[in-house]
Amino acid sequence: MAVQQIGLSDEMEECVDTCIEAAEVCEWCADECAGHGEGMAECLRLCRDVADLASLCARLCVRDSEFNSQVAEACAEACEACAEECEQHDHDHCQACAEILPRCAESCRNMA
Repeated sequence: MAVQQIGLSDEMEECVDTCIEAAEVCEWCADECAGHGEGMAECLRLCRDVADLASLCARLCVRDSEFNSQVAEACAEACEACAEECEQHDHDHCQACAEILPRCAESCRNMA
């Protein structure tokens, strides 16, 4: 899903797109982790953090908020931590996060 916003730089558009994708995959992963028991608690927490930060980052970018760079940096850090956690699990939802989140981190840093 490509964002077609007038006035957004290419970096901002890429950040919005990858943040939306990251939020979606992390919501899926968090929901699935909830059913896997206590051993997935850290994955669940990190996925929820990323979903919230990525959603916020996308919204702030679209409105060109003065705070989007700070939130993008926090989102990038959360994405990296979550990807590292998800890489440790063989579940499809975790592997999807591990694949998508590094791209989100990179686009957030490029935008910031």
